[in-house]
Amino acid sequence: MTVSHPSSASTNHLSVEAVSKHYPGQIALETVSLHVERGNYVVLLGPSGSGKTTLLSLIGGFTLPSSGVIRIGGQDVTDLPPAKRPTTTVFQDYALFPHMSVAANIEFGLKLRGLKADARKVRVSEMLELVGLGQHGERSIQALSGGQRQRVALARALAVEPEILLLDEPLGALDLALRRQMQDELHRIQRQMNRTFVHVTHDQEEAMALADLIVVMSHGRIEDMGPPRRVYMRPATRFAATFMGESTQIEGRIHAQDGQVITLETQQGFLRGMAAPAEGAMTDTDTQSRTWCIGDKAVAIIRPENIKTTPDYGQAIGQALVCETVFQGNYVRVFARSETGQTFVLHSPARQVPASGDTITPHALVDDITIVPAQEG
Repeated sequence: MTVSHPSSASTNHLSVEAVSKHYPGQIALETVSLHVERGNYVVLLGPSGSGKTTLLSLIGGFTLPSSGVIRIGGQDVTDLPPAKRPTTTVFQDYALFPHMSVAANIEFGLKLRGLKADARKVRVSEMLELVGLGQHGERSIQALSGGQRQRVALARALAVEPEILLLDEPLGALDLALRRQMQDELHRIQRQMNRTFVHVTHDQEEAMALADLIVVMSHGRIEDMGPPRRVYMRPATRFAATFMGESTQIEGRIHAQDGQVITLETQQGFLRGMAAPAEGAMTDTDTQSRTWCIGDKAVAIIRPENIKTTPDYGQAIGQALVCETVFQGNYVRVFARSETGQTFVLHSPARQVPASGDTITPHALVDDITIVPAQEG
C-alpha cells in the first residue's frame, strides 16, 4: 500500500518503495510502501510483532531489506550502513555513555564527524538549550533522571543535524506524567527544527498526540495510514479501528449504498453510516477506490463519545441493558448489552449516569458511524 501527501511525489523526503523483509520461516515485512514529506512527524503504530520496529531498522540501515528500495532526499540508501545514512536513532534505553558528562555525550558524534573544537562547543551549547538542559552540561549521566537522560539522547542525536531522526519507543521507560511532558517536548523540538521524525510506539494516545501521519501496522503490513483525526474518526479497517481505541462494533451485511452513505442490515435493525476510506486517505470523506458490494459482510464502527442516549439524536440502535459503569473522571464509561448479544460502550456525562440494570436506547449520527469491511479470515 502506498500513500503520498497531496503534493507531488517529488517532494517526498522519505520513500519506502515495496520493501519486504523475510527471515527463514518468517515474514517480518511484506511489500510496505510509505512516502513522507520533509518536516513531518510520522508515528509507526502497532502491537508487538507488527513490523514497526523492523521498518524503523530498515530506514536506519541496521537491517537490509529482502527486496524494495529506500530513498532519503531522493538518494537511494537501501544498501548503505547506518553511518553512511543521513539518519540518527534514539533507542528506548537511550544508549548513553555513563562515564561521560552530558556535554561529552552530545559532543561524541560531532567529534566523529571531524568538527573543530570551537564549533563543537557552540553546537553542544545550542543542543543543551534546545532540550532545556542548559545548566547540566558538566553533570554525570548517572546523576540524571529518566526524563533528563532522554533529553540528552535527543540532543546527541540531533547535534549532527540528521535528515531524519528515528525514535524507537523513546518514551516507553517513563511514567505517565513524564511521558506526557516529553510528548510535548518532542513535538516542540520537532517543529522548531523542522526535521522529519519517525517514531515507533504501541501507544495510540502517544501516536495521536505527536503525529502528522499515523501508520497502523499489523503482521508485517500497513493496515491504515493518514492524519490522526482521520485514522481515529474514520478508520479504513476493522483492525485500525480496534487498535486506535475503544469502539462499538456492529456486524451486518451491506443492504444499500447511496454515495458515501451505506445502509447495513444488522441484528439491531438497519443502520446507516459512512463508507470507510481506502487505506491512506488524507481526509474523513476520501473513499478513493474502495469497492463495496451489496450483500458483503461489513462492520459499523462507533466511537464511545459518539453514542448518545438522547431521544431524537440521530438514529436509534435498538435497546440495551446497562451491565457496568466505570468512573473515568470527566466521564463515565458505560457498558451495555442488547438482547441479541450486541455490546455497546459509551461515554456518559458524570452527572447523567444510567444505573446498572437500566434499559437505554443508544443513538448515533450517520456521520459518526464508519462502515468497514468485515475482513474475514
